[in-house]
Amino acid sequence: MFKNHIKIAWRSLKRQPFFTFLNTFGLAIGMAGGLLISLYIYDEMNFDTMFKDADRIYRINTDTKFGGTESKSAEVSAPMAAAMENDFSQVELTTRFRNLGSMLLRKSDAEASVKEQGSTFVDATFFEMFGLDLLEGDVKTALKEPNTLVLTRSAALKHFGLKDALGQQLLLNNTDTYTVTGVIEDMPERSFLRNHNVFMAMAGSEEAKNQEWTSHNFFTFIKLIPGADIADFQEPLQSMLGTYIMPYVQTFLPGATEEQLVASGNYLYYSTIALKDIHLYSNKDHELSSNSSIQNVYILSFIGLFLILLASVNFMNLSTAQSLKRAKEVGIRKTLGSDKSALIRQFLTESGLISFISLLFALVIAIMATPYFNALSGKSISIPFTDPFFWMALFIGSTVLALFSGMYPAFFMSRFVPVKVLKGAGTTSTGGGNIRSFLVVFQFAISVFLIVSTLVVFMQLKFIQNKDLGFTKDQVLIVDDVYTLGDKATAFKEEVEQLGRVESATLSSFLPTPSSRSNTSFFKEGGATAENSINMQIWNVDDNYIPTLNMEILEGRNFDRQFGTDSTVMLINESAVAILGVQPKDALGMRIIRNFEDGTSNYFTIIGVIKNFNYESLREDIGALSMTLGRSTGSMAIKLEAGDFSNSIASVGGVWNKIAPGQPFAYRFMEDSFNTTYEAEQQLGRIFVTFTILSILIACLGLFGLAAFNAQKRTKEIGIRKVLGASVGQISYRLTTDFLKMVGVAILISLPVGWYLMNKWLEDFTYRIEIEWWVFALAAFLAIGIAILTVSYQSIKAAIVNPVKSLRTE
Repeated sequence: MFKNHIKIAWRSLKRQPFFTFLNTFGLAIGMAGGLLISLYIYDEMNFDTMFKDADRIYRINTDTKFGGTESKSAEVSAPMAAAMENDFSQVELTTRFRNLGSMLLRKSDAEASVKEQGSTFVDATFFEMFGLDLLEGDVKTALKEPNTLVLTRSAALKHFGLKDALGQQLLLNNTDTYTVTGVIEDMPERSFLRNHNVFMAMAGSEEAKNQEWTSHNFFTFIKLIPGADIADFQEPLQSMLGTYIMPYVQTFLPGATEEQLVASGNYLYYSTIALKDIHLYSNKDHELSSNSSIQNVYILSFIGLFLILLASVNFMNLSTAQSLKRAKEVGIRKTLGSDKSALIRQFLTESGLISFISLLFALVIAIMATPYFNALSGKSISIPFTDPFFWMALFIGSTVLALFSGMYPAFFMSRFVPVKVLKGAGTTSTGGGNIRSFLVVFQFAISVFLIVSTLVVFMQLKFIQNKDLGFTKDQVLIVDDVYTLGDKATAFKEEVEQLGRVESATLSSFLPTPSSRSNTSFFKEGGATAENSINMQIWNVDDNYIPTLNMEILEGRNFDRQFGTDSTVMLINESAVAILGVQPKDALGMRIIRNFEDGTSNYFTIIGVIKNFNYESLREDIGALSMTLGRSTGSMAIKLEAGDFSNSIASVGGVWNKIAPGQPFAYRFMEDSFNTTYEAEQQLGRIFVTFTILSILIACLGLFGLAAFNAQKRTKEIGIRKVLGASVGQISYRLTTDFLKMVGVAILISLPVGWYLMNKWLEDFTYRIEIEWWVFALAAFLAIGIAILTVSYQSIKAAIVNPVKSLRTE
């Protein structure tokens, strides 16, 4: 019987090639989109699961408020790891990372350096913590001694070769010599260490040995003993505030107590996050690698679900649109003895056949679209053809989709009354209009919502691009690794300033785009107390920094090297002034004190107030910031004149190669660095556009099918109207307005939902747009225009048919 159902289903599909194509194409598009999104979500949800005992590994975070500044950090102090391992029986093992970012490496006998993007100091327990083995070397001794390092396979091949790396020496940043004691496999793509290639022994870091409990620079991971509950660890973890932090604070704030800290509105709160949750749930000020967001996973999950539902709804509409042509077939089958269940099985077999044919097309589409999707999402996704679970999931998914899509058409057509359909009354006996209308409303509601979402995402991105940030990011070239020039850094800057098309240049590691930075505690003159504290960034810059980046000084003056006292002066921003509790002009001349652990102090006199500029993401408020005149040669920012940038870059590169032969010339534009901060939003926007177009395409197919169904159902009515004098335009208008009513209902439903959900998304940004009325008007206009274009073809086609032919249809 099943074989017979398949044979009849195949013949039925071949008799209606156009509708079969629309059904198959619609389902294939929806399935391909759903498949790619499912692979994306699987990739996102499986970060860091490859590590041994990943379910017992946690990272310690620090949230602080002190001196008017709040900070949410993924780092803690250097001595905390040892204290936890000593004090808490739940902690089996600890490991610290001190991230250094990019680094220049070269063999001791080579002249040219090679830039490695990811380098970090790490404790010797690193391998045991994450269950990692070495390709070459001994995990027990590899990072025990100072000035030793482990390279990934790619880095080792780049410098020596895999087998020849052990025992070789490398010069780091042209200053420190390290010995290679191990080679490790490249870090997995779905790992928080995916961008790291160089792991140096923490034993060689002097910073790692300090006891500064309020200096948070170390990513610290703990592994709990088997059976330990992380919830039970939170209270002991917080007790470290009283045990270690406050005694340390009292060294520079005598008499300070934990009660006073809380009463003053300040706090220091430790928390934990599971290793497997970092990628989707952590959004701290600094991370070892860029993270995604669970919110984006939810959004894409809904988009994938919507695509599948739209494809199913499309199938239902197109199937019911063909029902009139098959009404007599059903009547004859029932007359010859077929019962309702047999007909349902037959129609479900047809839907199943279409579903599995669509699956084959979907796989072809997905294979072809994977490179584009990877470029869209920034992933390296591949379809796992060798995974049995993948094929099982596809089979089950296709079967469920076939049942879901085919159930309504099967029950709908199996209810035809033989006497009526065989007498030609099929147009009045089929029913189901309300359900079909609901399906069209559902399709267009989703499409309008996606249109609104896409418009809002791109408006926010445009707002970010065009917002006055308080500094100029356009036409600013950043040259990295200037510190490798040593004493020649100043000469490099001076020679670059003489080049044509160079307006000005400044030397500083501190930039208002992602760069090295941290907060420091200062005190107003008058006493080192919590009430006098001010916690702010301190940037070492030169006297060209303000004019090169076109920042505005509201009060006072810029640095001037002609003043010998400018080595002890400071510029602060408006946020710092607000913490001081004075007006900008009144801040001039105030003295700020910085105390050190050894009891010494630095005094800075405020000589200027800078207008606030956005040096963090626009998701964050502008924090307190200070600038001092000092030597910081990590980077050089060069303001270029408009024109041929390639020639300007070549000229700067020529100066670099003359002064530093053999050193890589690494550069970027500040605008590009700024844009990387919002890479996740840009990817989301591109994904929205792509899948909005797909959803509209599928919705149009469904509307096309319903228009065909409506035109068939009203064939005699159209003929009578034409005989009575109705024009083609009048008939087309009457047929079209029925569908526009449904689209109108869809618009009324989707616009409030879109407004609410996109406002929730915008809440993540401190600086954001207000959703204007015209966004909703444009979305509604686009939906109506698309509906008219889709329906008008069937309406005009039905309206121009000869009325004699229309009246003879039965």
